[in-house]
Amino acid sequence: MTESVDAMRIRELVDLINHYDRLYYVEAQPEIPDADYDILLRELQALEAKYPHLIEAMSPTQSPGTMAEAFSPVTHRQRMQSLDNSFSFEELGEWAARVAKGIGGGDIAYTCELKIDGVACSLRYEKGVLVQAATRGDGKVGEDITANVRGIKVIPHKLKGDHIPDVVEVRGEIYMPISQFEALNEAQEAAGLKRYANPRNTTAGSLRQKDAAVSASRGMAFWAYQMGILEGGPALALHSEALDYMASLGLPVNPERSVANSLEEAKSYIDNWLKHRHDIDYEIDGAVLKVDSLEQQNAVGSTSRAPRWAIAYKYPPEEKTTLLHDIAVSIGRTGKATPFAVLEPVFVGGSTVSMATLHNKDQVELKDVHPGDTVIVRKAGDVIPEVVGPVVSQRPKDLPTWQFPSDCTVCAEPLTRPEGEVHMFCTNFACPGQLQARISYFTSRGAMDIEGFGESTVALFLKLGLIKDVADIYFLDWDKVAALEGFGATSVSNLQAAIKTSKSRPLHNFLVALGIKHLGPTGAQLITETFGNLDRIMDASAEEIAAIEGIGPKIAQSVADFFDGPYAAQIMPRFKEAKLALEGPQRSEEPQTLTGMSIVVTGSLDGFGRKEAGEAIKARGGKNPGSVSKKTTFVVLGADPGASKLTKATDLGIATINEAQFVKLLETGDPEI
Repeated sequence: MTESVDAMRIRELVDLINHYDRLYYVEAQPEIPDADYDILLRELQALEAKYPHLIEAMSPTQSPGTMAEAFSPVTHRQRMQSLDNSFSFEELGEWAARVAKGIGGGDIAYTCELKIDGVACSLRYEKGVLVQAATRGDGKVGEDITANVRGIKVIPHKLKGDHIPDVVEVRGEIYMPISQFEALNEAQEAAGLKRYANPRNTTAGSLRQKDAAVSASRGMAFWAYQMGILEGGPALALHSEALDYMASLGLPVNPERSVANSLEEAKSYIDNWLKHRHDIDYEIDGAVLKVDSLEQQNAVGSTSRAPRWAIAYKYPPEEKTTLLHDIAVSIGRTGKATPFAVLEPVFVGGSTVSMATLHNKDQVELKDVHPGDTVIVRKAGDVIPEVVGPVVSQRPKDLPTWQFPSDCTVCAEPLTRPEGEVHMFCTNFACPGQLQARISYFTSRGAMDIEGFGESTVALFLKLGLIKDVADIYFLDWDKVAALEGFGATSVSNLQAAIKTSKSRPLHNFLVALGIKHLGPTGAQLITETFGNLDRIMDASAEEIAAIEGIGPKIAQSVADFFDGPYAAQIMPRFKEAKLALEGPQRSEEPQTLTGMSIVVTGSLDGFGRKEAGEAIKARGGKNPGSVSKKTTFVVLGADPGASKLTKATDLGIATINEAQFVKLLETGDPEI
């Protein structure tokens, strides 16, 4: 009886939401608030997850069009890590040696895969039904792109097979086939519109389309390359088995993969695809090697940002020659003066390049490039354009040498080179160039992520006097903004909403957004977790900050100097007035009995799951790494402990304790061995 009632409700919700979609997307006459729409959509998603056999082809969850969840934050249940890179076989050999040492010796097989140049994505299936898709973001929190991903034809809305897992999270890369990218640019040119730069950037932009139907029309594709959470699935021993299992569920897995039984075989795979990288209909920028054994992966473990058991081998960047018209200097948010080349546009590494970095004054002199030279241009890491050097044989006679300016190109104040620095700096904190760069950095993704507040908007608002510092973003005169050309009611409303949303960004995002010299996302996270809120961070001394593991004295002094300076004294009260989220994660109420300790758990415990044991350690101030090292304080042995961890603990002379001693350790900080 319950199922029949729910089936009627599913039918009702499908009709109702499709009706509202038509009003919103086709007739531009929305009939209900977004919040009410969200409630209906979530109810439908919950019922379809409960009864996957009742999902209809016309369900709004099965086709593009609904964007109720678009771009809202998604916390990954399992962190989406990046990969460390290698650029030579020597570096690859060093990585393989570290892996061998980490597992205590023995044979190692490697899964070899192509490194797709696209956008990382996580797909979550429950009872075989796609319920969520999210970007990587910062690895912990990404953005919801479910509606746009549902428009990618190769991604199944429903998994196939006889043994569907209860929950599975699949990591992979969304990309745009080269043929599709070329067709898209032909259509752009036919319409008299600007060409898109390259497939990867076009993919990223397509995934952020407000209208999922537009996103679906872009012809994107997907390759699955990693299993995340798996509940109710088969026991897997190898990564290659996981790839085969994902393929059996109907997920697209790249066929150009191979298992190498030695590093030499892996190198042959890399060499082969370097020669044939342009023979396939998608862009690659290297190959990825992963330890095939999942047990060996666990033994090797991960750092805070990347697995130790995997590495990307990056192919050498492609190079082209073009004319160097001029050398200009940009001023960054810290005052750093960076020379860059103004080039005759040239297509290299998948995009058209008209500007390229020259890094610093010394590099310009070392490379000996002059305006008027024919120069070699390449993509550094296939991403950032750089000038390699001049083609001296083609240099015109008597071409003058370029001189680095002695004064700031924006404010005309003197440039200086601090001791120990390779860069020149403008020391005028009020320099308009610095101010514009600081505000643009504050609004950028990875910082406060204020959509629609890009560099052009920052430049316009500064020019018109609508903002004079970063904090002014939260006190804009919206009547004046609405009066500007190009700022209609919808644009103003979207910008207001984006600024309001930014107020709830985590405290570590805010610290990053302030642009404190030397402080990056990892350091900001560590500081936030340690001190808990902005007031404590502002009051902390350099010594107190440097005491945090992972924060060096250089970063600590920079943070302390920033908050002791006049700029912080000027803007911090205004951020508080704007009611930004300046409280960090809540400190644990547990006694900090494990401060300074590193505890590794191996095997099964009666009173704790693996995750629960780790959380108990961290809640008491300890660390819970995945592998044994010289820094390990104790190794907790449960039933059937990992042989490699036990062997390594013995070799290093690290004390091992049982579960009862572990409980005592949590309570008192002493296992009473």
